[in-house]
Amino acid sequence: MEWKSCYLDIVLVPLSLAMSLAYHCWLWHKVRTQPLSTIIGTNASGRRFWVAAMMKDNEKKNILAVQTLRNSIMGSTLMATTCILLSAGLAAVISSTYSVKRPINDSVFGAHGELMVALKYVTILCIFLFSFFCHSLSIRFINQVNILINCPQDPASVVTPEYISELLEKGFVLNTVGNRLFYTALPLLLWIFGPLLAFLCSFTVIPVLYNLDFVLGFNKQGKTEHQINTCGDCESQ
Repeated sequence: MEWKSCYLDIVLVPLSLAMSLAYHCWLWHKVRTQPLSTIIGTNASGRRFWVAAMMKDNEKKNILAVQTLRNSIMGSTLMATTCILLSAGLAAVISSTYSVKRPINDSVFGAHGELMVALKYVTILCIFLFSFFCHSLSIRFINQVNILINCPQDPASVVTPEYISELLEKGFVLNTVGNRLFYTALPLLLWIFGPLLAFLCSFTVIPVLYNLDFVLGFNKQGKTEHQINTCGDCESQ
């Protein structure tokens, strides 16, 4: 009977996590091999040019650089605050004796035992905590860039545009990882109400992320269909 009550959790929840992991491994491979086919790689390339432009004409663009980085810090701060608030709420639910942490047996598929309920909350709590950790480190790196990008240019200095670009990339990579962990935790929140909802949510999120992560119409030559059509029109003229 125990197997019959929890077989959906054993099958559907690991399957949903495996789908998310497989997609992000494939995305990482694309970022490494064809960076301009992904939004992440394209933005990373643009940030390197942005750092070089800000440092080249720092006297005129120093305020612009600080304001732009401040906006990024505010975004990471918002996500970190959200993660820690959700973690605190889940910790309060886990440590409480209220019936809110007991799923409604009549309307939820899957296991309803105390061990499974505790596993659900602890898993979601750990993911939110790791997301908070990534966003906190992201704020740290972007704060460093916020100071160093306005340093006077000195040929003997180790603070070069390449060094600052590397720090900025670390900050944005950690921000991306924190966001992806947050997105992974959202389907698991539905696991509280049953593994079927968690699986369906993960199955729906992956196509949405694909449309947001990839440059549609990208070919192996590094051009989009719009760029190819524009070049063709120019040649015909």
